[in-house]
Amino acid sequence: MEFPDFESIAVPVSRAATQRWGEIEMKLVRFGNAGAEKPGLIDTAGKIRDLSAHVPDIGGATLGKETLDRLRALDPASLPFAPEGVRLGPPVSRPWSFIAVGLNYADHARETGQEIPTEPILFNKLGNCICGPYDDVLYPKNSDRMDWELEIAFVMGKRARYVEEKDAMDYVAGYAICNDVSERRFQMKRNGQWMKGKCAETFGPLGPWLVTADAIDPSNLAMELKINGESRQQGSTSTMIFSVPYLVAYITQFCVLEAGDVITTGTPPGVGSGMKPPQYLKAGDVMELTIDGLGTQRQTVVPFPG
Repeated sequence: MEFPDFESIAVPVSRAATQRWGEIEMKLVRFGNAGAEKPGLIDTAGKIRDLSAHVPDIGGATLGKETLDRLRALDPASLPFAPEGVRLGPPVSRPWSFIAVGLNYADHARETGQEIPTEPILFNKLGNCICGPYDDVLYPKNSDRMDWELEIAFVMGKRARYVEEKDAMDYVAGYAICNDVSERRFQMKRNGQWMKGKCAETFGPLGPWLVTADAIDPSNLAMELKINGESRQQGSTSTMIFSVPYLVAYITQFCVLEAGDVITTGTPPGVGSGMKPPQYLKAGDVMELTIDGLGTQRQTVVPFPG
């Protein structure tokens, strides 16, 4: 499988989200074969630099403020390059929890014909459904309503419980694109909780990188998803019902969030199940997801092997 050149798919972004290396922003990545990824960062030229000499991985133990400040102080030019064309894995390793928020965009709730929630709708995805931003997505056995969902995810930087909304951003390490791939028949027609349609293998592409929280204002970012080159979702995080700080405060009233946990925050309108008539993914389809300041990810749907 060929991996895209990062500069060729970079999205023009506003000044608030542009590269400010050494001042604020870092783009953290994990590169290499699945299960053997190394930590890295993207330099100002869009090249991957190896952080292995400084941290063992990008995950819960390395996402605290002290470690991020230490990495930020490094001169990227002093770091070795990663091999050309190397695979990018998910930018966070092995989260303890992978939590998703349903119907968190007012315009998406309307397209599904459901009422706007008065409290966040939470469900779990499994950590082992997370995959890299350019990995193939497997079409599950017995599936016939596979769908896409473009989302912004945030990653926790430290342990959080009973957090107040005014303090919530102190706990967020950064942001990444998430494709909350879904199987609607499993989700809606097989009874019980939504997770039946949310947890299949490869149903959580994450990345391409984790942008540190101090570089991105998540409240007004343009978003777009294309299927086979045609725009399907266009929206903005400005229509999010429950903000990132509110979600941190809300979720931690019910459970403890650990450093490295991933929370994906809902999708704007334009999902396949909301179209008239509905349109679902099939093998060979290519999904391309972009969020202002967070880059672009791309996956091809492939048949389940065997």
